[in-house]
Amino acid sequence: MPHLHIVLAQPQIPQNTGNISRTCAVTGASLHLIRPYGFTITDRQLKRAGLDYWDKLEIFEYDSLEAFFTKHPGAQVYFFTTKSRTCFTDVLYPQDRDVYLMFGREDRGLPEELLMEHPETAVRIPMRPTLRSLNLSNSAAIAAYEVLRQWDFPDMACTGELHEHRWEP
Repeated sequence: MPHLHIVLAQPQIPQNTGNISRTCAVTGASLHLIRPYGFTITDRQLKRAGLDYWDKLEIFEYDSLEAFFTKHPGAQVYFFTTKSRTCFTDVLYPQDRDVYLMFGREDRGLPEELLMEHPETAVRIPMRPTLRSLNLSNSAAIAAYEVLRQWDFPDMACTGELHEHRWEP
């Protein structure tokens, strides 16, 4: 069964990384963090945003992009960027191998050299052309759920139950 991986290259805002860690925990995705970070991994905002989910996810750290690619040769990586012409929903994410969704720094995105080396797997989330980009944690959640939707939400509860509840004024 394939596994989903979310990769953050040089994240700068601890709250975004914390929120993404929570997305990873509830979806079963692994979180990969590539240094340098704009915060310390013990940062209070990072921990607060991830709430009590830190022990419920798998986290990997790397010193550089090169270290990540050395550790995962041949990995199926999709590079999320505002600079691609391919919509992320137009991609059929493989169901027979792990998928890595890579996101860049909040202020710069991924290096253009990396995008030029992988134009076939660079993808974009549509947005209004007059605005710069979506928030990183929102982008990661949108991307993760598209892959999981295509995979028919493996090992996830797709239904819930209502419980009688009285709202107090």
